[in-house]
Amino acid sequence: MRRAAVIAFRTARLVPSRSVGLRNRAGFPASNYGLGVRLASTRSSPASVQPPSSKVISTHKASSSMYLRRFSVAFVSSLVGYGAWYAYKGNGTDSINGGQQASEFSSSAIYSNPTTNAESVVTENERKAIIIGADSIYTGAIQGNEPISKDTDDAGRKVLEMLTPEQATQKLRRNEESYFVGRGKGVVRYDVVQIPSNDPIEDDHSEKIIELPTAHAGVAPTSDWMFWGVFDGHAGWTTSAKLRQVLISFVARELNTTYTAALKTPSLLPSPEAIEEAIKTGFTRLDYEIVHESVSKVLKANSKLVAAELLAPALSGSCALLSFYDSNSKLLRVACTGDSRAVLGRRGEKGKWVATPLSVDQTGGNPDEAARLRKAHPGEDNVVRNGRILGGLEPSRAFGDASYKWTREVSERLKQSFFGRTPSQLLKTPPYVTAEPVVTTTKINPTKGDFVVMATDGLWEMLTNEEVVGLVGQWIEKQSEGENGKSWASLFSSQQKGLPVEQGSGKKEKDGQKTPIRQQQWGVTGGEKERFVVEDKNAATHLVRNALGGKDKDMVCALLTLPAPYSRRYRDDLTVEVIFFGNSDKSGDVVVNKEASALANEVKAKL
Repeated sequence: MRRAAVIAFRTARLVPSRSVGLRNRAGFPASNYGLGVRLASTRSSPASVQPPSSKVISTHKASSSMYLRRFSVAFVSSLVGYGAWYAYKGNGTDSINGGQQASEFSSSAIYSNPTTNAESVVTENERKAIIIGADSIYTGAIQGNEPISKDTDDAGRKVLEMLTPEQATQKLRRNEESYFVGRGKGVVRYDVVQIPSNDPIEDDHSEKIIELPTAHAGVAPTSDWMFWGVFDGHAGWTTSAKLRQVLISFVARELNTTYTAALKTPSLLPSPEAIEEAIKTGFTRLDYEIVHESVSKVLKANSKLVAAELLAPALSGSCALLSFYDSNSKLLRVACTGDSRAVLGRRGEKGKWVATPLSVDQTGGNPDEAARLRKAHPGEDNVVRNGRILGGLEPSRAFGDASYKWTREVSERLKQSFFGRTPSQLLKTPPYVTAEPVVTTTKINPTKGDFVVMATDGLWEMLTNEEVVGLVGQWIEKQSEGENGKSWASLFSSQQKGLPVEQGSGKKEKDGQKTPIRQQQWGVTGGEKERFVVEDKNAATHLVRNALGGKDKDMVCALLTLPAPYSRRYRDDLTVEVIFFGNSDKSGDVVVNKEASALANEVKAKL
């Protein structure tokens, strides 16, 4: 019988626990433990096998209290792993003997060895494994070449072979897209990537370029409207999919109406307020169709099949972040509904990049949003509870989420006749959630090489605004050093070393912006030189790689190995777009950047 040893050699961090109070900030010391190892013996010679033992040195010490979307409180500490033997299926009929057990845990004085590398425990012939417990994960080594025959151990922990760095890279790049924009209208390139955590992924995205007729272009002969959207779904994928299909069309239709009406005025162009109102109207009209018109159609059809199709986008929900760039005015308008975020990267006077948020996270934890809701629902003390709407939903603005928008009577009728959710006992004066976005306007300077990063909140749980902008700046420098250094990347390059970004004040602002809580959960330490790496041709993929661990390949591989639903404890769905502004040659085409796109032959440009 072939055997493989799975030996825990590295600790991992605990996922959120509801039982730990926020005031507990004391860390568990990293200690030296001796581990007994359970054996899988053969029937022929059970007495000949001696229980081996191994030393495990905890090299991490971390603790924190944090607030996560699906967990109220989180506590992080180091926890020593366990050793176990797992039998491989071979040609024989031998099976694992669970009767023999040798186990010993002994703590010693605090011992921390930062220079100890977990990889040193694994020999070249060993593969790595990840062991998933109820409240923790471990990494270990697999000896042998056969697959693990038992993917769940006797303690109920799931055992998986960890992705190799090469396999992790393949997974990172599986859904990446990149386009060169040869329109000569101020945008030279945009990159996109998605990494699922839920199965199926609940995020979505959409991009579109609309060429305006001469009449709408104002003084310019022609003009482009360029749209980029990222949609962070929750409680299902149907709402975000609906936004991908029609949100840009709804907004473009309202903008067209507004610009057409302005042709009758002396200025020939609508006012900034009119443009902002058009964007808001596009958002709210679509949400009304999703939440309320669907109910009318379902009640009229009186069919569960129709109800399943029309009510799904209403019962689930989605945040939306939409950027609209008018090449004529060079104005970028960012409309945010929910807690996805857009950040501008712009070269500062000192030569480094400066990170400027173009949106605010709209959650119950945002003081402005909480005040708005309390004003709209006077006397309802629980309209925001624990940073959540009615104690349940974190985003204070979202599409769908009809259980926060329907009256109790509508919810009960739909549930009785078709299906649905029981409304909250706190529901009194709906709607509590709106899809109306907050719109910001920013003048873009293509000659300075501005860029914008748009991402669902999964990225901002891992990296700060400054880290994201600095990483894109670092990536630009790397691209300008390559063979194509005189191409589009040279428009941005300054040949600086390190993470070329100006750091913020370090003071926590009361603006509702989330902090990168995953860094606390994972026990991330070290500076930029120890953490970050440039390995990808796609800027969005570059951001995600570094968000998941960067130079710490074990962390990257472990986090990408985790399957749904286990992965959701440690990372969210990720959708990232990076838009590069600049003056490029006008070919009129939007073409796929093959070296930064997966399945380049199947990717179609959005024009």
